Amino acid sequence: MKFKNKGRKIYKTKEKNYYGKSPAAKVMSGALTVLLFGGICFLGYSAAEPIINYTKHKGDVPVDEPTTVTEPLTTVENSVTSPTTKITEAPTEPVTESYYMAASLSESALVNMDALKSAISGVPKNEEITYIQVPLKVSGGGVYYASSVYEAQNSIKSVLTLPEIIQEVENSGYHAVAVLSTFRDNSMPATFYDGGYVFASNGSLWYDGQGRPWSSPYSQRAVDYNSALVTEIINAGFESIICSDFVFPDFTEYDLQILDPVLGKTDRCISLTSAANLLYDNAVSNGASMRLEISAEDILCGRKDVLQPMLLSSNNIVLNIEINKLVNGISSGENVYEFKGTPTEMIEQCLVLVNGDIVDFKTTIRISGASLPQKEITSIKKVLSEYGYKSVVIG
Repeated sequence: MKFKNKGRKIYKTKEKNYYGKSPAAKVMSGALTVLLFGGICFLGYSAAEPIINYTKHKGDVPVDEPTTVTEPLTTVENSVTSPTTKITEAPTEPVTESYYMAASLSESALVNMDALKSAISGVPKNEEITYIQVPLKVSGGGVYYASSVYEAQNSIKSVLTLPEIIQEVENSGYHAVAVLSTFRDNSMPATFYDGGYVFASNGSLWYDGQGRPWSSPYSQRAVDYNSALVTEIINAGFESIICSDFVFPDFTEYDLQILDPVLGKTDRCISLTSAANLLYDNAVSNGASMRLEISAEDILCGRKDVLQPMLLSSNNIVLNIEINKLVNGISSGENVYEFKGTPTEMIEQCLVLVNGDIVDFKTTIRISGASLPQKEITSIKKVLSEYGYKSVVIG
């Protein structure tokens, strides 16, 4: 049924004949009209304020009018503000490159300056690589620069200083990116027992099946140690850092019985995400950016507690796919993953398996664990592009 729009009605009243009034009567009539109108306005205002105050809920605050935003919007994740908090400053996190092409060096490249120069000279020249990743603390705990952090002293494997490393990378035409392993550290807790996992009964240090202690995210010393390294690295001039190995050891059922009961709980991920957020905040507050790296093997083996997009401050991650691990197959204890074909085909098979775990992140793909010919690298980059991954690390 259609309703006809009749427009606004104009109501007319019959005019009264005021021509017979004297000039004094007209003045008196006008004055009374003004007084009457003013009285109505005063009474309305006086009554409105108590009514509004009565109906307004406790804690209500005025709503500001929206303003026009002319710059691209930045999403701030996992930040909680009270209803009365007003954000007046833009986030201080450095802008992350949307296109990131890098080559990653091995720890052997940081033994001395000659090794570093040789490794940089071997970086492919026709891959649009603009960043060089240098492993300053590696899985196992080795520190490959002359650190001044107290807990690092028994783990140092290189005489190179951070300024020397940065200068050599930049002199070669690249930007230096630091890579730091966090909790897959068997070196620091061997010296500082309170940095590792300990038995619930007597506080003695726990060792895994291969006789190695592990750094624990529940240890304040371990968290502070990694944070101190991040501070030292960024203060030396690194503008970007990648932190890896936010993992727990593969505890056996017996281990879970004799260690802290929290290690067997599903919410143990909070210790890893909290540590990751602490390092992230440390990096950002010092003017640098931070990515979190996780390996495809760790995801397939269930060591993916840290991948909690609702808990992490940043959603930028690096997925490390190690070719040699794919060639040999990956066993999680319950499942065995076998990969067939060329490196490109194996990488594609791996992406299909882990995609569900990284879909909520902005992901850079790192291809490591094998020296690949130029033709294969080009093929891999093409497949990654088809899956939507533009940022790639080689090595």
